[in-house]
Order: sequence, then structure tokens, then C-alpha cells
Amino acid sequence: MQSTFNSSGINPTLTSLLYDTTPEELIQIDANTKGFSDEQLRQFVMIYRTKRKDEQTILLCCLLGLIFFAGIHRFVMGQIGMGILYILTGGLCFVGTIVDAINHKRLTLEFNQRMIGETLTMMNMMQK
Repeated sequence: MQSTFNSSGINPTLTSLLYDTTPEELIQIDANTKGFSDEQLRQFVMIYRTKRKDEQTILLCCLLGLIFFAGIHRFVMGQIGMGILYILTGGLCFVGTIVDAINHKRLTLEFNQRMIGETLTMMNMMQK
């Protein structure tokens, strides 16, 4: 059974299941899950929620990097090489860490977009 859409064009099942996502993230997910049944959407959301990162978490890890070990946020986002580089260079002399703190929303959105792709790929593999 296909879901109906509200006046904003976003599937209401998505808005109810992903109430804590950013609008950009929700639009990206809606565009990639057009034609999914409610059950497929629930399955997608269940997998995606375990993979996605919150903007505040990335910002907090980045700010902790200014105090303790630089690069913690890069490890959290799965960028091991950059995390090691940040540790060895002190967050590229703190400049890289400060820039990442300013751009934490963009970093999080890019990470979450990759996780949307991974989740869709995983669902395609499970259906075959």
C-alpha cells in the first residue's frame, strides 16, 4: 500500500518516523524513497537511524577536540585517516578543528547522505 503525501510533498510516514532529522536530510530521504511502501519505509528508517549522526554530537566531539584530542569527530564520522592526521598535527594546528566546528552542519549532512546511500544499497541487497 502506497503512502499518501501531505501538502509539503513529504511522505507523512517519513515525517512521523524521522521527526528529529534536518529538513535537508528529510528532503533527501524522501527523494530517494519515492515509491516505497510503508513497510519498506519503516525498514529503511530502522536501518538508517542506527547509522546517522546528529549535528550536536559532531559539534560536541569537535569542541572536545579543541580541549583533549583533536580529530575525535573525524573518527566518529568514520574518517579514520583524517582522525589520525588531526591527532598527529593537533587538528592541523587547531585551524582544521575550528573550521570543522564552524562547518559541523555540512559535515554531518554529507555523512548522513552517505549513510542514506548505504542504507538503500543494503535494502536492495536484502531484497534480492
